[in-house]
Amino acid sequence: MAKLSEKYEAIIVFSLKKTEDEIKALTTKFADLIKANGTLTNIDEWGKRKLAYEINYEGEGYYVLYNFESKPDFPMELERVINITDGVLRSIVVLAQGQQQ
Repeated sequence: MAKLSEKYEAIIVFSLKKTEDEIKALTTKFADLIKANGTLTNIDEWGKRKLAYEINYEGEGYYVLYNFESKPDFPMELERVINITDGVLRSIVVLAQGQQQ
């Protein structure tokens, strides 16, 4: 039987070349996208942190963790939107721990 809903985590690292307002707008953009396609359970803004290695000549990024529930086909669409969004350095969307079978 197909699952109707799964729990996921998405971590997005935003570029600090963007202003504080632009980063806040990007954070809201992805929160709204998740809300439109599932249930956003938590947003945890980790803030400015040092990267393990430089990405596009940047040594720091702004980290945001999203916890959400959605249908299994939505995370792929979320990743697609993240990848085409200017201002995102890195991201990962995974099934929340304890959900794998």
